[in-house]
Amino acid sequence: MFYITGDTHGDFGRFIEFEERIQPTENDTMIVLCDAGLNYYTGWKDETRKHFVNSFSFTTFCIHGNHEMRPTDIPTYQAKEYCGGTVWYEKEYPKILFAKDGEVYNFDGYSCIVIGGAYSVDKFCRLSRGWAWFENEQPSEEIKSYVEEQLTHRENKIDIVLSHTCPIKYEPVEIFIQGLDQSTVDKSTEEWLGKIEKNLNYKRWYCGHYHTAKKIDKIQFMFEDIDVLKV
Repeated sequence: MFYITGDTHGDFGRFIEFEERIQPTENDTMIVLCDAGLNYYTGWKDETRKHFVNSFSFTTFCIHGNHEMRPTDIPTYQAKEYCGGTVWYEKEYPKILFAKDGEVYNFDGYSCIVIGGAYSVDKFCRLSRGWAWFENEQPSEEIKSYVEEQLTHRENKIDIVLSHTCPIKYEPVEIFIQGLDQSTVDKSTEEWLGKIEKNLNYKRWYCGHYHTAKKIDKIQFMFEDIDVLKV
């Protein structure tokens, strides 16, 4: 079975409670809607977290967020096939998988396309404090083209979209950071997702990024909650 949750940012306490309550097996998978917090420090802190997450009985399937390195930028990652699509993994942590943006996976019979990445509204704060910020946090033009090609190939029909941020008309403006000038925020990814959403025949769209739990139309924002993946 496939389960889904929001951003973890290196805090996997909810996984402990989930394993005790549900008692998942090696046949189960937890989808993390980006910012897993496993490829942020690129050192012993990341390794400690990976050892911990890899110890759970289930597989952890991560989508790219904005506060983490892309697996393609880390030499220890290699590609393999998983549920009909390409994923990135490390031999030392075989139960931690990272999705490839634009891939369509078959999860319990649902066609699921992955679209990761977003803009960091705290970019300049991070840079001024010497914290990690990743220049390729948002999808590149190459990734966007690949996503669009995949959807065109499927005649713009998909069961589930799994993304980090959301189409621009669904932005949860009620939780925006007070005092932050939104005109300084790069919303090109949200605008692009808006164009995709307008023309897409889909059943459910899951996203994280905003640290809130909310449902509107066919869009579901997730944070610390855990659900069964469904349409």
